[in-house]
Formats: sequence, C-alpha cells, structure tokens
Amino acid sequence: MTDNVLINVKDLKKHYNNGEVKALDGINCEIKKGEVVVIIGPSGSGKSTFLRSLNLLEIPTSGHIYFEGTDITKKKVNINRHRQKMGMVFQHFNLFPNMTVLKNMTIAPMQLLGKSKSEAENQALEMLERVGLQDRAEAYPSQLSGGQKQRVAIVRALCMSPDVMLFDEPTSALDPEMVGEVLDVMKELAAEGMTMVVVTHEMGFAKEVATRVIFMDEGKILEEGTPDEIFNNPENPRLQDFLSKVLI
Repeated sequence: MTDNVLINVKDLKKHYNNGEVKALDGINCEIKKGEVVVIIGPSGSGKSTFLRSLNLLEIPTSGHIYFEGTDITKKKVNINRHRQKMGMVFQHFNLFPNMTVLKNMTIAPMQLLGKSKSEAENQALEMLERVGLQDRAEAYPSQLSGGQKQRVAIVRALCMSPDVMLFDEPTSALDPEMVGEVLDVMKELAAEGMTMVVVTHEMGFAKEVATRVIFMDEGKILEEGTPDEIFNNPENPRLQDFLSKVLI
C-alpha cells in the first residue's frame, strides 16, 4: 500500500436479514491523504452505511478496512484509538445538551488526549473564533441555531486533530438558509488540505470542492471520477438518470 493512502477498503459487505438485504455489496475504494471524496446517490443506496463503516459505527458482514495501514476490522484492534484520528460529523449534531459549547469541545481532548484544561480551552476558543462563534462559548446547544450547532460539531471534531473528517449528510437537517454557513466551513477545511469523506445531497458542494465523486446505488459503487467527469460526462445509465432528477 502506498504511503499516501489513508483508508483502503477491500470487498466490503454489509448484509441484513441473512443476506436478503445487501446494504453494501462488495465495495472497493482507496482514500488518499488530502482528498475530498464526496459520495452521492439516491436514498437507500448505502452511502451512509459505507461512511459509518469506515470507523466501524456499522460493523461490516465481511471485507477489510485498512486505516493508516492497520486492518481495523480485526477483532483485537483497539478501534477507539483509531476513531480518535477520524473526526465524525453527523446529520443531527450529537452535542451534549447539558454542557456548554466550550465543555462540549474540551471534554474529549482532555480525557482522551490528556490535554490540560487551559490548553483544551484555548484551542476550543481559537476554533470557535474561526467559525465566528467565539461569543457562544458559554451557550448551551438549545440556545443555538441548527447551523451554529453543526459548526460547533465540526470544530469539536477538529479539536481532536483528526487525520480524516467523515461527514454524514451534515446539512440535511438544516433549514435551507443555514446550509451555506456550514458548507463554507467545510470548503475552508478542504482548502487547507484536510482529508474528507462527505455523504451529501448538495451537488453544488460536490462540484466545487470534491477532488473525487463516488456514485453509489444498491450497495455498489457504480461510477467514480472527477466532478467534471461525473457531472458533465456521466457514463453509467443509473447515474445519468439520478443526475437528471437532482440537477435542475
């Protein structure tokens, strides 16, 4: 495996109901350092299952996932140690409601990375400033808008200094006018060279920011390529059909 491959997925399968439902049906994929890989496809195509399998939030039925050279699907692997290097941002923010924004952001770096309170707080405040939320450090999640919560969720993940950021439809629960503020933060991260894997319905983001776009349907990767190849010269008939419905 070459040095710049961060994640290598080999013949990944996830089956339900004794194999009747094939959520993932033999996925092979490499994600290199610095890439922004955007996964698109219809609902139920396996996109989120694939993303969540990358840090074993979904346990595959079979296949292998190598992260930084380690097969994390092996029984004895300390998955929590690897998850520390994989930032995850969900659809529904997953902030602790009983903690302030600052506490939400400092608890993991202090407990898992051994940072001092002042070190963790200084880093968190810098991150909040970066996304324009430094004045919300002492607020609770219930006092934030959806867009603000998602920006906090992103910088909270960044406080762990991850090697890759995984985004599972990060804007789909937001009001339309809040989508832009979250995508702007993600664009900035991409510009700085952060490795990102993003499941999204935001085709504009995929066109503008992705280095590679993957199209999935029925648990398989049907086509992948640059945004130009995928959006302007799609070859797979299923992809052509999908784009005719989503690109208006």
